[in-house]
Amino acid sequence: MSAPPKKRPVVESGDGGLGLGIALFISNGEDLGPIIRHSFESGKPDALMHSLRSIVKKKEVEIEELCRLHYEDFIIAVDELRGVLVDAEELKGMLSGENSYLQEASTALLLKLDELLELYSVKKNVGEAITTMKICVQVFSLCMTCNNYIAEAKFHPALKTLDLIQKGYLQSIPLKLLKKVVARQIPLIKLHIEKKVCSEFNDWLVHIRRNAKQIGQVSINQASLARQKDEEMRARQREAEEHSHAGPDEHLYTLNLENIEEESALDFDLTPVYRAHHMHICLGIGEKFRDYYYKNRLMQLNLDMQISTSQPFLESHQPFLAQVAGFFIVEERVLRTADGLLFESQVETTWETALAKITSILEEQFARMRTASHFLLIKDHVTLLGAAVNKYGYQITQLIEVLEKSRDKYHQLLLLECRNQIDDILTNDSYEQMVIKKEYEYNMNVASFHLEHDDAIPDFPYVAPFSSSVPDVCRIVRSFIEDSVSYLSYGGLVNIYDVVKMYLDRLLIEVLNDSLLNMIYARSLAMSQMMQLAGNISVLEQACDMYVLHAAQLCGIPKRVAERSHSGLTARAVLKASQNAVYNSLINLANFKVDEFMVLLENVNWITEEAPDDANDYMNEVLIYLETLVSTAQEILPLEALYKVVSGAMSHISDSIMTTLLNDGVKRFTVNAVLGLDIDLKMLEAFADEKFDSTSLSDLGKETTFRDCLVEIRQLVNLLLSSQPENFMNPVIRQRNYGSLDYKKLAIVCDKYKDSVDSLFGSLSNRNVKQNARKKSMDVLKRRLKDFS
Repeated sequence: MSAPPKKRPVVESGDGGLGLGIALFISNGEDLGPIIRHSFESGKPDALMHSLRSIVKKKEVEIEELCRLHYEDFIIAVDELRGVLVDAEELKGMLSGENSYLQEASTALLLKLDELLELYSVKKNVGEAITTMKICVQVFSLCMTCNNYIAEAKFHPALKTLDLIQKGYLQSIPLKLLKKVVARQIPLIKLHIEKKVCSEFNDWLVHIRRNAKQIGQVSINQASLARQKDEEMRARQREAEEHSHAGPDEHLYTLNLENIEEESALDFDLTPVYRAHHMHICLGIGEKFRDYYYKNRLMQLNLDMQISTSQPFLESHQPFLAQVAGFFIVEERVLRTADGLLFESQVETTWETALAKITSILEEQFARMRTASHFLLIKDHVTLLGAAVNKYGYQITQLIEVLEKSRDKYHQLLLLECRNQIDDILTNDSYEQMVIKKEYEYNMNVASFHLEHDDAIPDFPYVAPFSSSVPDVCRIVRSFIEDSVSYLSYGGLVNIYDVVKMYLDRLLIEVLNDSLLNMIYARSLAMSQMMQLAGNISVLEQACDMYVLHAAQLCGIPKRVAERSHSGLTARAVLKASQNAVYNSLINLANFKVDEFMVLLENVNWITEEAPDDANDYMNEVLIYLETLVSTAQEILPLEALYKVVSGAMSHISDSIMTTLLNDGVKRFTVNAVLGLDIDLKMLEAFADEKFDSTSLSDLGKETTFRDCLVEIRQLVNLLLSSQPENFMNPVIRQRNYGSLDYKKLAIVCDKYKDSVDSLFGSLSNRNVKQNARKKSMDVLKRRLKDFS
């Protein structure tokens, strides 16, 4: 049945607009609420009610019309409905019967179904229980396994097991109580593992600090052994170079195979560190352990850096430095093998901090040092510490700088010790020539210092040209060179040779030369001792070349290079000057002794009436002394020194005679006295000529001989004995015969000179004519000298 088409309604109301709108909303099924609300709000509900009533009436009309049109169809439908109702009643009866039958038939089945459902429920519960038990058994098994691992200190598999329980089973444990217990125990077990590994690590900290000293000492010993091997190799190289320049040696190139022990590896156990680090990483707290490790090791280092105040640093420095070396060797191993436990910047910072503390301690201790050997011992151990840690990558520049800064202090102490030793040696020396009776004594005191140019072994007993102080001083100088090289070696200097020479110069000039000068000027030595001192200085001056070669050898400078070098020691020139000083002292001593004999000039009869036949007494004494002086000097002094001393004595004798004639003690003297002086001078000149030739001084080509030292007094005597004294005023004759005479001195002497003694019968002498002529000539000379002055 299809619905009739809608017709547009016709609104008859006066308010047609409103009614049409409401009808349209109703036909479309739209909500009338807004319209109703608007009507009430606008105060016009009556119009709305009127429109609605009109619509109702219209709909009633439409319903009635519809009923009229379908009435017959409706009647038919009602009849059919009644027939269906009857059939429905019959069907209901049939269904009721069937239902009763089914209920009776299914009663037993329902009972069995209930039993089946109950069994299904039991099965489900049992299955769930089995599943639960399996999970619990697995959890219990893992817990037992974890407990066993912990009991066996196998913490890594224990953590793996805990991780498996936590991630794989904890959330799926069906028993809440068990789940709660397991969840509570997991962090406790992890905390227990952390405490256990920390306890092991703390034990390791105690152990490694106790053994760090041994570790450092082993490393320092290895560095010392390597240094020793290096020095031996360089010594063999120097020996090979010397042989190569001296001539071929059949044994030089023999291959010498030695069993050299390998450096023992430093063995210390870091397993507790690795284990603790790994466990903390597995626990997720690796950063916490890194911080814990770093802080504890810093505390240990701070304790290690505290030196004992009750023990001298000389005794404690080796264990102190070994402890520091051991600490940083361990740190380097941890940095290299512990997989990120330490960072390189941390180790560098720690080393710089420790290095600053070490340098501060060394500077303070070096400032207190009063013994050079102690200074050197500590320095050697510091350089060994540097060598030991440097091979592990640690920078040691600050250590080297401290040693360089203390270089002058060390050498000052060394110079002071050498000064005391040299002063004692020079003071206690007898200054007598050494008599060597055995070959080993010769090798020890002469050959080892190359004090003789001839390498051949002499016959014994051997009388050395020096006293015992010379080899003793050479030993001190050689020891000084070795100590200086020892200090400067393995430092920051590449070429230590020049520095060693500088300090060697200081030793020879400031110490040795000063001590020698003190002995010279102390005037405590006899003539023979002073001569021996002069001989000693000459030998020591020549030994400077040996000192330089020894220093070059220790510094690794080839001998041929050192010999070619023109930069010798300044000390050689200084010692040469000191030789002149000792020669002057010898001359003064000789002159002083000569003066003792020249005092006898006062006993000479200057107005004697008879010409003497022999020399005066003083001259005999002088000649005896000069004979002793020359013989002693000839054995000890070099020719140059001998020449200076004897020449000085001769000149002094000449000056003394001239001074005596000039002094007021001699009021006048006669020709007989001059004849006596002539005899004295002839004996002295004969002695001078003989000694000048016998001592080989003539071979030196000296322009002035011993005789020439007497020229002034000889020319004076010749002039006084001359028949024409006035010839002195002739420039040619004066230059040729009297060039050494002084006008003023000659005027004084001539004024005292009397040709003969005034006596009653003086005019009856046979020589009266000659004396008168010489007297006239002398008077002329006196007048002219007065005029000249």
